Amino acid sequence: QVHLVESGGGLVQAGGSLRLSCAASGNIFNINDMGWYRQTPGKQRELVATVSKSGNTNYLDSVKGRVTVSRDSAKNTVYLQMNNLKPEDTAVYYCKAEIGTLSSGRLRYLEVWGQGALVTVSS
Repeated sequence: QVHLVESGGGLVQAGGSLRLSCAASGNIFNINDMGWYRQTPGKQRELVATVSKSGNTNYLDSVKGRVTVSRDSAKNTVYLQMNNLKPEDTAVYYCKAEIGTLSSGRLRYLEVWGQGALVTVSS
């Protein structure tokens, strides 16, 4: 089994900063893309930022210039540094990773989600 555990959510004033972390654990052979998504009540989950194994990044247009995604492959961890936060950034943030795991000698890839971290930005 593999798991993703998030940390770092909380309440912050508009203009403030937060850093989310998401650590993978378990039977990990390798990890491909890692990323962050967010969801608010009544809306679909949307991609915030992703980072590939080679370090290529992709961002939601509305967070470009304010958010940085990074990963520490040695720690199987992905980070989301969020600066100049706005009330519209309020959401539950989920990390996701494509994790390769060995089972009975076979490598298979699983799409794994974290439990979610609430970020609340007050105006």
